Amino acid sequence: MARKISRVKRYKPITPSRRFYEVIADKDVSRAKPHKALLEPLRKKGGRNNSGRITAPRRGGGEKRQYRIIDFKRDKEGIPARVVSIQYDPNRTASIALLCYRDGEYRYMLAPEGLSNGDEVVSGPQAPLRVGNALPLARIPVGIEIHNIQMFPGTRGRMVRSAGSSAQILAKEQDQTFVKLPSGEVRLFSTRCYATVGRVSNPEHSKVSMGKAGRSRHLGRRPRTRAVAMNPHDHPMGGGEGKASGGRPPCSRTGLIAKGKKTRNKKKASSRLIVRRRK
Repeated sequence: MARKISRVKRYKPITPSRRFYEVIADKDVSRAKPHKALLEPLRKKGGRNNSGRITAPRRGGGEKRQYRIIDFKRDKEGIPARVVSIQYDPNRTASIALLCYRDGEYRYMLAPEGLSNGDEVVSGPQAPLRVGNALPLARIPVGIEIHNIQMFPGTRGRMVRSAGSSAQILAKEQDQTFVKLPSGEVRLFSTRCYATVGRVSNPEHSKVSMGKAGRSRHLGRRPRTRAVAMNPHDHPMGGGEGKASGGRPPCSRTGLIAKGKKTRNKKKASSRLIVRRRK
């Protein structure tokens, strides 16, 4: 049995921060500049909403980024595209692939694992069952790994897009498909919904150690303050003498119970599509 080679690169501990510093050394990822026509400005929000209040804590700073316009819809059917390069995207955990279609148009797509430069991908009902191709769920056999799944026909792919993730088709009934998601949840999709064949690239992402605090700051992540160390004005769990942490169950800054309380809205339209909840 062939031994799988890890792409996680470790360094000699010549400094304290280098001791735990790890990066993903992927030779397929190009160092070329991104395609200029597929870039958009990305304004920093610092975790604030439209009224200026912090709604997502511990965000701010970080390196300046530009947004890469990704084709999640894969609606250019029947036209083959050649993979020009696999590139790094600072806005997501997975790599992206730059495609050049035969009519000269360039687009980005999520790069599945196993896709490399020069490969050809195509979208449509008649596309062959190959990694990177997008097909309706009706044309994909049971047991095949898929990602970038449309929730409703004609929309962009919304589910299973993070690094190393994949879903699996369990069964089909009439115009419905049972799909097992990475969380273990089984959900119904229309057989007309499109999905991309294969697993999302960069599966080692979850194994990488940051190594130092400054590296998290470059990603726009600020330090976390423990709730029990705050004042009562700042958090329901704050205040008290010494290390007092009792008085109420663990909760969020807004008072939402943190451990075990179900937070999903039962009236949500897509709740009826869930066959089996995740554990």
